Amino acid sequence: MVGIILASHGEFAEGILQSGAMIFGEQENVSAITLMPSEGPEDVRAKMKDAVASFDDQDEVLFLVDLWGGTPFNQANALFEEHKDTWAIVAGLNLPMLIEAYGSRLSMTSAHEIAAHIVEAGREGVKAKPEELVPDTAKVPVAEDGQPKGPLAPNTVVGDGKIKFVLTRVDSRLLHGQVATSWSKSVGPNRIIVVSDSVAHDDMRKKLIEQAAPPGVKANVIPVDKLIEITKDTRFGNTKALILFENPTDVIRAIDGGVEIDEVNVGSMAHSVGKVVVNKVLSMGQEDVKAFEEMKSRGIKFDVRKVPNDSRANMDELLRKAKNDLAKA
Repeated sequence: MVGIILASHGEFAEGILQSGAMIFGEQENVSAITLMPSEGPEDVRAKMKDAVASFDDQDEVLFLVDLWGGTPFNQANALFEEHKDTWAIVAGLNLPMLIEAYGSRLSMTSAHEIAAHIVEAGREGVKAKPEELVPDTAKVPVAEDGQPKGPLAPNTVVGDGKIKFVLTRVDSRLLHGQVATSWSKSVGPNRIIVVSDSVAHDDMRKKLIEQAAPPGVKANVIPVDKLIEITKDTRFGNTKALILFENPTDVIRAIDGGVEIDEVNVGSMAHSVGKVVVNKVLSMGQEDVKAFEEMKSRGIKFDVRKVPNDSRANMDELLRKAKNDLAKA
């Protein structure tokens, strides 16, 4: 796996490392290097050498620095000179760039390849409101291909007037790296819709999730009732949506509201009090089992996989295990 060094003036590198972990989860082979007021260039270089030495693969290293030409960049560049063929440096570090770098490591094994890929994500992360403040050459299109820009009048029919669900997933972590990269590349959405009443009313989590969307895909966070509403709105006819639910109970609420769901991908469900562990990534409580069994009774199919390359697990066996273990608890 490509090692990543985040380097900055002051504690910015440590702060963005923490922010990245909130969205994408804790990462291996990543180190934050800070230049503090009492330190000099040699201190930064020594920290960088120690960080590289701690990585599993020291041949593939990517430096993400705050400022081109600053001390962190200059020290990274000095080390880079002896490893030009495999190491890379990208300046202008921001959170969208970091999230894209984390996601890229799941499928890319070269620091050069990741560096080339994440520059655009860093650029797309720079936006402003009102939009007229942004030069025309820097504006990012606000609509997907085939989706008319600007507000549409109610009852306008776009395409066939029906939103397409390319994947409906239950994942307590919602939008994270495996969704933003592996699943998005597999099913090709132009919009990711996170469905959660609690997150929809949490401005901080909402903004972090919206920023975690992969390039070219827009992310929205909405409550269950809003999902029910937009699936009946003919203006979303050209939308190919990847739907993320936090729990199976919300899936039942959506189905009861008229949302048509044929298959549910079951990804990861975190353990908490009252739940039992049924495999490495899934924990279920009584309400979860009840919701999944209700889906089964309605003819909904299950695709139990964490990532597209995994083999599908047997949902019936997992439910039996959950019920047995809950009965013993």
